[in-house]
Order: sequence, then structure tokens, then C-alpha cells
Amino acid sequence: MRGGTSRGPFFARADLPEDEETLARVLRAALGSPHPLQVDGLGGGHPLTSKAGIVGPSPISGVDLDFRFAQLQPHNDSVDMNANCGNLLSAVVPFAVETGMVVPTADTTTVRVRTLNTGAVAEISVRTPLRDGGRSVEYAGDTHIDGAPGTSSPVTIGFLDTAGSVAGSLLPTGGPRDTVEVPGVGPVEVTCIDNGQPLVIVRARDLGVSGWEGPAELMANAGLRERVEALRLACGTLMGLGDVSARNYPKMTLVSPPRHGGALTTRSFIPRVVHESIGVLAAVTAATACVIPGTVAHQVANPADTGDAGAPESPGATLSIEHPSGVFDVELGWEPGAPSRITRSALVRTARALMVGDLCVPLSVWNPSPKEEHR
Repeated sequence: MRGGTSRGPFFARADLPEDEETLARVLRAALGSPHPLQVDGLGGGHPLTSKAGIVGPSPISGVDLDFRFAQLQPHNDSVDMNANCGNLLSAVVPFAVETGMVVPTADTTTVRVRTLNTGAVAEISVRTPLRDGGRSVEYAGDTHIDGAPGTSSPVTIGFLDTAGSVAGSLLPTGGPRDTVEVPGVGPVEVTCIDNGQPLVIVRARDLGVSGWEGPAELMANAGLRERVEALRLACGTLMGLGDVSARNYPKMTLVSPPRHGGALTTRSFIPRVVHESIGVLAAVTAATACVIPGTVAHQVANPADTGDAGAPESPGATLSIEHPSGVFDVELGWEPGAPSRITRSALVRTARALMVGDLCVPLSVWNPSPKEEHR
């Protein structure tokens, strides 16, 4: 499935092993990790195409489906199932309809999905028109999202409660801004925030760049990448996440003033590769930071696009988060006069089924020899 600006194989939960170690081996074999080209699997040689989704019926009352996201890497054997992926989340309901887990009964099908990685719940709506005597997912449409080609049918995602998804609270350090010492740079102001994705927000200029460079130029800047990673490791501890050297979070977001009338410009490290656009939950979290007074993002953001978040009568706003491929619109709602108390976040993605078939996983992956188990 393509989900938003990401891609990966989706599996029915019942088709995969229960044992966590065996599950990790199967997913690595499915994607072809570790290998820079993932030539022996379905991965695309990039973190955005080294993902997998696992879907099954939810046993929880009021929730229809459980979704488990797995982030793999081309260059190592990690299988991280601790964070969310809002892009692949947009493909969950289309997958469930395609496989019969969800049977549509109307032109629009709305399903409540729980992400097992963090416990966050979202209401997801897709178009399921009547066609040839039955209903199926409508993939064709006129909705375009920056970072994906062409146009498709919209997938609407409304997050019900994402604050503190991994870090435990919206502002896990207790405040909107902290100062962290970065080797070779000195003290740098950051905002550590988690509204669906643990994020470290820092002014691009404080790390020696403008923040308007393209991903390739930023990736070629070895000194910048070292500074970003040093800052990430320090902030991981500051956020109560411990040693994050082997984790894919927190993500790093460099911010600078907007150039195209949006709220602010972003460049996202995920966490060691620069995103060609921006992740769904990273966009939600960055937008949230824009409306909270005192954050680095709030200081950089264009006031005309963030609205008067602190005004008693202000219940929300739609923010345009600029990224290398365009913009990402996020609708936020909060308690009047209290923008740090987010009540809703909504956005539109697109998704498409790319193929259906049998994936061949070597038997030795499912049943390793005693020698392999020992290793």
C-alpha cells in the first residue's frame, strides 16, 4: 500500500507469528533489511519505503481495527514498533476493506482505528461508492497531497487523543523551551514536544543553515548531520526517553520563517535522513508547537497563519506547514484560551493499493536452526 508519502507491505495480523522475535525476522525478510537497496525484499532503499503495517480486528469496545506500525531500515536490522506513522495509517482502512475486515454499507465508510504502538485512536473516513452491485474503495479522485504524484480520493483522518503519545505528555520537559549544549555550536534553544510524534524543534540558523535548503544539500552537510544527531541524543534524555541512539525517535525538525505564506518552513530528519516532505504526525506536532506561546516554533511562525491562539474566543486554526515538497495543512482545535490543551487534529491524506499477492519468506526465517537461534 501507498499511504500518504510512504509505502510498505500490509499484513493481516492473523497471518503473522505471535512471537516478537520471529515477527521481527519475518518483517526484515519481507523488506529485505539490512541491505542498502533491499534487493532481497520489498523495501525501496529509503526509510520512507522501509515500513510495514499490521492490521486486525480490535478487541476494544468502540474501536474497529488495531494497527501496528513497523519501521525498518535499509542499512541496519532494526525493527522499531514504538512510534506511530500517520502516513501509513491512511492506508489502514483501504487495506481492511480490500481484505474484507471491514464491509462498507454507505458511500463513505468511517472506521475507528487504534494504533497499538502508542494507543492513539483515530477516526478515518474513505469513499466506498456502490459499483457493480457492491461497494469498494474509491482510489480515483481530485485530491493532491504534496510529496505524492497525481491526484487520488481523499482519506480524512481525525485524531482523538495524541498528546504524549510516546513521551508521556505534550511538553515532556515541563516547559515550551529548553537550552541544550551542542558540541561545536554551544547552547541551542529547542522545543521538545509530542502530539503524536516525539519531536525536537530547533531554529535552522542555530545549527548553521538557513532551513530553506533542499534535502540533498542538507544530507551532504556532514557537519550538520553530526550536530543534529548530537542534539537528538541529548534531547532524548531530556524528554525522558533514555538512550535513543538505536531509536527512530525523537524526530528532528529544523524550522525557519515561511516563504510561501504558510505558518513556518520545516526540514525534518527522520531521524538521520532528511524527509522529502514531512511526516503526518510530525506535521501535527509542529503545527501544535506553532500555537503554543513560548515555543521555538511559535517564535519563528508567521502570526497571520497561526491565528491568535491565546485569545479566549479562539477555538482553533488551520495551519499550513511548509516542507521541501510543498505544504501540509493541519486543522487544530484547542480549549478556548488554552492552546496547549489540544482537543482535536485533523488532516487529509491519500492512499492506494499497489499490489496484492503472496510474499515468499524463507522457511529458515520462520524456523531458524539452533545455531541461528544462538546467534
